[in-house]
Amino acid sequence: MPELTYPEVGATRDGRLPTGYHHLRHRVRLPDGCFPTAADAVLGWRLHRAAGVVMRTDATRADPGVRVTPGLGVGPLRIWGPTEVVWAADEPDRAGFGYGTLPGHPERGEEAFLVLREAGAVFFEVVAFSRPDRWYVRAAGPVTRVVQHAYAWWLGRTLRRLCAGG
Repeated sequence: MPELTYPEVGATRDGRLPTGYHHLRHRVRLPDGCFPTAADAVLGWRLHRAAGVVMRTDATRADPGVRVTPGLGVGPLRIWGPTEVVWAADEPDRAGFGYGTLPGHPERGEEAFLVLREAGAVFFEVVAFSRPDRWYVRAAGPVTRVVQHAYAWWLGRTLRRLCAGG
């Protein structure tokens, strides 16, 4: 089986992101009381699919060791990024997972999707570190970062909609 393409495996779990990568942190408040719905949506791939991402996996849930290949884009312009879930949490106040890049992914690094309950409020966070691993990502330069931030924003908006029953 292919190995992860970066050495700092699991760094998104505690949020101490390694140097030498672009860092992404996006946080959005979700409706009060939606923690169970949001946690299920994140752990069961529903969030990503509702956001328009194709998730190629045989697993029904994000668990360590699960391979998943998200596809972003449309038709022949879809970009596939093979990943492996490196950690998952399903706790009373914290649920989500982090996955790391495998060979063939356009970048190297790790991305986490978390639902947190803090003092009664519910939040969704995307935490990531990455750097280009393909020529076209390097060529895109800062556009890649804009897309990553827009993607995190879109996931937050989508999860808010799912929590509201949409």
